[in-house]
Amino acid sequence: MADNREFFYRRLHSLLGVIPVGLFLTQHLVVNHFATKGEEAFNRAAGVMEGLPFRYLLETFVIFLPLLFHAIYGLYIAFTAKNNIGRFGHFRNVMFFLQRVSGVITLVFIAWHVWETRIQAALGAEVDFQMMADVFSNPLMVGFYIVGVISTVFHFANGLWSFSVSWGLTISPRSQRIMTYVTMVVFVALSVVGVRAILAFV
Repeated sequence: MADNREFFYRRLHSLLGVIPVGLFLTQHLVVNHFATKGEEAFNRAAGVMEGLPFRYLLETFVIFLPLLFHAIYGLYIAFTAKNNIGRFGHFRNVMFFLQRVSGVITLVFIAWHVWETRIQAALGAEVDFQMMADVFSNPLMVGFYIVGVISTVFHFANGLWSFSVSWGLTISPRSQRIMTYVTMVVFVALSVVGVRAILAFV
């Protein structure tokens, strides 16, 4: 029974990391990228998201609760995993280790980002271009956000590979190798989008 529960939790953890959390990450980065087109474009794009019907219900049940489960169970996996990177330097072992490290970094980053934006908005602050420009007036925060975004995107892209294996989408070695290249492209593309958005606020 315990093994069945563990299997279910791991599959759910994997699924939520892609749908809806991964989809939200992609959408969030795309909206932020509007900052490269100027203050007005970003504020307009952010305003569309703010004006969605049932926004608080969507945020709670589609973003925050799935993210909370993924984060808590992910920490459990990270601190109970048997990392053998010292004995075996194979590519997938390295990626397995980096997935756990990036997960912890991502959790710290997201917690800070939520505090700086969503919590401040709940306290009455305006989440707009100027807010983020003020945040990035500190070079340390620029560095922190760049590391955080790249870590988050890596965790998502590498998690896509694990998801495709655990859900039986890529079974053969060839399909898994192709998926490795696909996820590398996803990592590079979303990293560029995320970092360009950050630098647009500076």
